[in-house]
Amino acid sequence: MPKKYDPEVKARAVRMVREHLVDYGSVTAASVAVGAQLGIARESLRRWVAQADIDDGARPGVSTAESEEIRRLKAENKRLAEANAILRAASIFFAGELDSRNR
Repeated sequence: MPKKYDPEVKARAVRMVREHLVDYGSVTAASVAVGAQLGIARESLRRWVAQADIDDGARPGVSTAESEEIRRLKAENKRLAEANAILRAASIFFAGELDSRNR
Protein backbone atom coordinates (compact mmCIF):
# COMPACT_ATOMS: atom_id res chain seq x y z
CA MET A 1 0.00 0.00 0.00
CA PRO A 2 1.58 3.31 -1.03
CA LYS A 3 2.10 5.97 1.59
CA LYS A 4 0.10 9.19 1.42
CA TYR A 5 2.22 12.28 1.94
CA ASP A 6 0.94 15.68 2.92
CA PRO A 7 0.99 18.22 0.03
CA GLU A 8 3.17 20.50 2.18
CA VAL A 9 5.71 17.70 2.63
CA LYS A 10 5.74 17.06 -1.12
CA ALA A 11 6.19 20.77 -1.90
CA ARG A 12 9.01 21.09 0.64
CA ALA A 13 10.76 17.97 -0.72
CA VAL A 14 10.48 19.21 -4.32
CA ARG A 15 11.85 22.61 -3.29
CA MET A 16 14.77 20.94 -1.50
CA VAL A 17 15.58 18.75 -4.52
CA ARG A 18 15.53 21.80 -6.80
CA GLU A 19 17.79 23.72 -4.39
CA HIS A 20 20.31 20.85 -4.24
CA LEU A 21 20.20 20.23 -7.98
CA VAL A 22 23.23 22.48 -8.58
CA ASP A 23 25.22 20.55 -5.96
CA TYR A 24 24.48 17.09 -7.34
CA GLY A 25 24.05 17.69 -11.07
CA SER A 26 21.05 15.42 -11.62
CA VAL A 27 17.55 15.11 -10.26
CA THR A 28 18.16 11.48 -9.33
CA ALA A 29 21.28 12.22 -7.27
CA ALA A 30 19.59 15.14 -5.54
CA SER A 31 16.54 12.94 -4.87
CA VAL A 32 18.74 10.30 -3.24
CA ALA A 33 20.32 12.87 -0.92
CA VAL A 34 17.09 14.67 -0.01
CA GLY A 35 15.19 11.39 0.29
CA ALA A 36 17.71 10.09 2.80
CA GLN A 37 17.24 13.25 4.90
CA LEU A 38 13.43 13.17 4.79
CA GLY A 39 12.86 9.41 4.75
CA ILE A 40 11.19 9.49 1.32
CA ALA A 41 11.97 7.05 -1.49
CA ARG A 42 14.20 8.33 -4.30
CA GLU A 43 11.75 7.37 -7.05
CA SER A 44 8.84 9.12 -5.32
CA LEU A 45 10.86 12.32 -5.08
CA ARG A 46 11.98 12.06 -8.69
CA ARG A 47 8.37 11.63 -9.86
CA TRP A 48 7.21 14.55 -7.70
CA VAL A 49 9.89 16.80 -9.23
CA ALA A 50 8.96 15.68 -12.75
CA GLN A 51 5.26 16.38 -12.07
CA ALA A 52 6.13 19.78 -10.58
CA ASP A 53 8.08 20.60 -13.76
CA ILE A 54 5.02 19.63 -15.84
CA ASP A 55 2.73 21.73 -13.63
CA ASP A 56 5.11 24.70 -13.97
CA GLY A 57 5.14 24.34 -17.77
CA ALA A 58 8.85 23.55 -17.96
CA ARG A 59 8.20 20.05 -19.29
CA PRO A 60 5.53 18.62 -21.61
CA GLY A 61 2.90 16.33 -20.16
CA VAL A 62 -0.46 16.17 -18.41
CA SER A 63 -0.65 18.58 -15.49
CA THR A 64 -2.10 17.67 -12.13
CA ALA A 65 -5.18 19.82 -12.74
CA GLU A 66 -5.80 18.19 -16.12
CA SER A 67 -5.34 14.74 -14.60
CA GLU A 68 -7.88 15.50 -11.87
CA GLU A 69 -10.34 16.82 -14.47
CA ILE A 70 -9.93 13.65 -16.57
CA ARG A 71 -10.47 11.48 -13.48
CA ARG A 72 -13.60 13.46 -12.55
CA LEU A 73 -15.00 13.24 -16.09
CA LYS A 74 -14.36 9.49 -16.27
CA ALA A 75 -16.22 8.97 -12.98
CA GLU A 76 -19.12 11.11 -14.21
CA ASN A 77 -19.19 9.22 -17.51
CA LYS A 78 -19.33 5.90 -15.64
CA ARG A 79 -22.16 7.14 -13.41
CA LEU A 80 -24.15 8.38 -16.41
CA ALA A 81 -23.62 5.11 -18.29
CA GLU A 82 -24.93 3.16 -15.29
CA ALA A 83 -27.97 5.45 -15.03
CA ASN A 84 -28.56 5.00 -18.76
CA ALA A 85 -28.46 1.21 -18.42
CA ILE A 86 -30.95 1.33 -15.54
CA LEU A 87 -33.31 3.57 -17.51
CA ARG A 88 -33.02 1.34 -20.57
CA ALA A 89 -33.88 -1.76 -18.53
CA ALA A 90 -36.81 0.03 -16.86
CA SER A 91 -38.20 1.22 -20.19
CA ILE A 92 -38.03 -2.33 -21.59
CA PHE A 93 -39.79 -3.66 -18.50
CA PHE A 94 -42.57 -1.06 -18.60
CA ALA A 95 -43.01 -1.40 -22.35
CA GLY A 96 -43.64 -5.09 -21.77
CA GLU A 97 -46.16 -4.31 -19.02
CA LEU A 98 -48.10 -1.96 -21.29
CA ASP A 99 -48.19 -4.40 -24.20
CA SER A 100 -51.75 -5.73 -24.57
CA ARG A 101 -50.50 -9.08 -25.88
CA ASN A 102 -49.18 -9.92 -22.40
CA ARG A 103 -52.64 -9.70 -20.78
